[in-house]
Amino acid sequence: MPPRPRPRKPTLEQVARYAGVSRATVSRVVNGSESVDAGLRQIVQQAIEDLDYVPNLAARALMTKRTDTITLVAAETDSRVFGDPFFSQIVRGVSQELTQTPVRLTLSMTQSEEEVAALARYLASGHADGVLLISEHGRHRLAEQLVEAGIPVVIGGRPLDPRIEVPYVDNDNVEAARRAARYMRDLGRRRVATIAGPQDMSAGVDRLTGFRQGMGRDFRKSLVEYGDFTTGSGEEATRRLLDRHPDIDGLFVASDLMALGAISVIRRGGRRVPEDIAVVGFDDIDLARLAEPSLTTMRQLTQRQGRLMARLMLRTLGHQPAGVIPEPTSADGRGIILEVELVQRESA
Repeated sequence: MPPRPRPRKPTLEQVARYAGVSRATVSRVVNGSESVDAGLRQIVQQAIEDLDYVPNLAARALMTKRTDTITLVAAETDSRVFGDPFFSQIVRGVSQELTQTPVRLTLSMTQSEEEVAALARYLASGHADGVLLISEHGRHRLAEQLVEAGIPVVIGGRPLDPRIEVPYVDNDNVEAARRAARYMRDLGRRRVATIAGPQDMSAGVDRLTGFRQGMGRDFRKSLVEYGDFTTGSGEEATRRLLDRHPDIDGLFVASDLMALGAISVIRRGGRRVPEDIAVVGFDDIDLARLAEPSLTTMRQLTQRQGRLMARLMLRTLGHQPAGVIPEPTSADGRGIILEVELVQRESA
């Protein structure tokens, strides 16, 4: 039996005939023009829905110079992006915000300078209307290259370079780390060490700054180690700290994954958490409450951060976001800063 022919997709002309309007009117509605009367627009939209018409996006992009696509760029390896819950929460927040819009999301990961340069060239050639940038490292200069190419950019986190004048959404990393240090001091801990994040990222810099401020005169440079927000780096940093300072009684760790690595090293070394060493993490990933002991941590609103990044980009591109966009609260007037909450559990 010969295969049944596939039903032909409705054309722009058929939509126009069905709606009783001109082809040009349908085209303007499809392309988001504001020049169409509201009543006519409703008639055309109903015709599009009745006929299940799907616009030719390639032709539309040629006409409007728009792709209705934004690219989420993570300046990390694929193993980091798919292994760290932070990134999945950002993607979830962005996706939720774009659901009711014609804009679609693509994901790109890049790390080396060569990859960054190639990606900047690709995006500058018109393959996306805008870029949401997360986990940028200062050495990449990706935000700077995109801005120079005229591409709208929203950054997740404070730009390290203050000359990059783009909107951003960040968590209050300084105040959160300050609170974590003070919490340790209130517990009576005085030999409090920290595992800081990468110092070519604003989150790493700001969390170390806040910890230093919170510890005050008890801060010691020798009680600082560094990791890259991964579990393995937390393990290695903890070993180095305990080798130098076996008498530490508190540990503030700049990410939950590093904190989980730290706890495993502490316990394998015969010490107890929190009796011997209290541990406070940062993020409040799902594993934090399931850990043994459960992890006291600073909860950041990562999913909300992603949603607000998407709203800022939608507004920049001329779309109407469904949700409210708060006024910037950063000192430079460009950033929305979200509060971070202390979540007390068993580890401290």
